[in-house]
Amino acid sequence: MKKENINNIFERKENSNFFLISGPCVIEDRKITFEIAERLKSITENLNIPFIFKASFKKANRSKLNSFTGIGDEKALEILKEIGTKLDIPTLTDIHIPSDASLAANYVDILQIPAFLARQTDLLISAAKTGKVVNIKKGQFMNSDSMRFAYEKIKGINDKILLTERGTMFGYNDLVVDFRNITKLKKIGVTVMDVTHSLQKPNQPTGVSGGDPEMIETIAKAAISIGTDGLFIETHPKPSNAKSDGANMLNIEHIQPLLMKLIKIHKSIQN
Repeated sequence: MKKENINNIFERKENSNFFLISGPCVIEDRKITFEIAERLKSITENLNIPFIFKASFKKANRSKLNSFTGIGDEKALEILKEIGTKLDIPTLTDIHIPSDASLAANYVDILQIPAFLARQTDLLISAAKTGKVVNIKKGQFMNSDSMRFAYEKIKGINDKILLTERGTMFGYNDLVVDFRNITKLKKIGVTVMDVTHSLQKPNQPTGVSGGDPEMIETIAKAAISIGTDGLFIETHPKPSNAKSDGANMLNIEHIQPLLMKLIKIHKSIQN
């Protein structure tokens, strides 16, 4: 999907393919970020899957003080802008405070509201006012009904809104996916299933989130089978070496085989 066609995700035809939001959790350096983006673009073009590249320009919600948070805001955003321009693909990044919205809007096509911040009115409105597409992740403490209020905070200003399911807290250190949320969110707007973050095991004693990547295929298949509009899958060539969220990422070598299976499921539910 070319940058100029980003609004096509809101004009989806009945038999159109699902779209994919994918990339590393955070920008670690220019080389590996470009390698991931180029690989994903090639795979999705071959499979005719609309693709949006994602990477956080900074991580503001790490558990430990000394965890990796980024390479510098503008340096990371420049890499995202370069990827979007050179590869002609839409790009997405998280924002965490209202001033991030106007900053990041100069570099990317989609501003993402992290799940922890889905109720932050000033942040939502600042993102909406940029005119960029806004992806609101459902808080782990929220259900689909309460997400309507987050949606309505933006709707009066900007109608380019994505709603992302990313699991619900199950006890203290685990998440569970309630697929009723996808069905209900679809009644509000365009929906995305954040497959990899829904498999996190947050707040581990080590201060580093765990995960269950073996379940990525299961969650992705289930999401496509109920008509989710798009999937969010973080990926990395060496997840164990990733500087953030490696425990729940999909190895990039497994992306194409998974997408091929998902296309078959998608086609089957269209008939």
